[in-house]
Amino acid sequence: MKLAIIAFTRAGCTFAKRIRDAYEQKGNTCVCHCKGRDAAEWGIPVLEGSLKEWTGNMFRECDSLLFIGAAGIAVRAIAPFVASKASDPAVLVMDEQGHFVISLLSGHLGGANALTREIAALVGAVPVITTATDAGGRFSVDDFARREHLYLDSLPLAKAVAADILEQRTIGLYSDFEVVGQIPPELSIQKKDGLGISISVDETYDPFPRTLHLVPRIAVLGVGCKKGTPVERIKALVEQVLMQNQLSKHAIARIVSIDLKKEEPGLLAFCEAWKLPFQTYTAAELEDVECEGGFTESSFVRQITGVGNVCERSALLAAGRKKLFQRKVAQNGVTVAIALEEYTVNFG
Repeated sequence: MKLAIIAFTRAGCTFAKRIRDAYEQKGNTCVCHCKGRDAAEWGIPVLEGSLKEWTGNMFRECDSLLFIGAAGIAVRAIAPFVASKASDPAVLVMDEQGHFVISLLSGHLGGANALTREIAALVGAVPVITTATDAGGRFSVDDFARREHLYLDSLPLAKAVAADILEQRTIGLYSDFEVVGQIPPELSIQKKDGLGISISVDETYDPFPRTLHLVPRIAVLGVGCKKGTPVERIKALVEQVLMQNQLSKHAIARIVSIDLKKEEPGLLAFCEAWKLPFQTYTAAELEDVECEGGFTESSFVRQITGVGNVCERSALLAAGRKKLFQRKVAQNGVTVAIALEEYTVNFG
């Protein structure tokens, strides 16, 4: 997580340093500034530019923003940059005396509610959370999606789910995966009519008349290609393989290959366009991988790379599995294979 903190008083800076130190010790990145008449004496970097400029930059660069000061300052600062609950960062406000921490924006999908509780516990403040499902102690589908790293395909349907829950209507639940923990009372796996939630890598299957799809990001795509392969060919085969397997593009966790391809322009362009991380392995690492049923080997590939198969081996290695979801598919100098990371739905 990348957290941005700004304080406007000496007392606020004391809390800012405390929160910064605690979150950096957990491995997070914290950007901390202060702004005020005597700010140079407060012990953290002074904001030289405008608050509006700082807020705009932090909105683009950070996951969460914490204003330690008046709520009105925060509201005016973020107003020009608020766009969508699907993309806005979490925004919190804390008073300079540390009495209250308020979840101001992106409570569920952005994680502001959870972060509010964490910071309040850290400084001994009262968390202030005003979202209806939280206030009523009800199941929140967008908070669940954030916590479980699930892609949520429709904000209007997520809003409809929340509205039905607040009206004490039961929501259907379908899952392609094992469910652990106690299913919330607001959900039912027996209910088949009306509005329901589907947890699956297949966004085309609608088990309910109105289906909100939650897609786990568990698909690892191993990709190989000839040197200089254009991005269009890579994209075409990936889309073809996804469609043939009823696998949502939103289920892709990352693209993997051999280290010989770490600077391959077509692969890098594809990953950038689809906003996917790209990871590579050495031939020695790939050679040690095992696969149920064996690999689709190629003597030509072994001659070039030092290992008989790139896409299948890299997918299995990255996913930590021994069984492929999709074996190698080859077309126009591109190869694609898919492995799925182990996943269970956790309501614990």
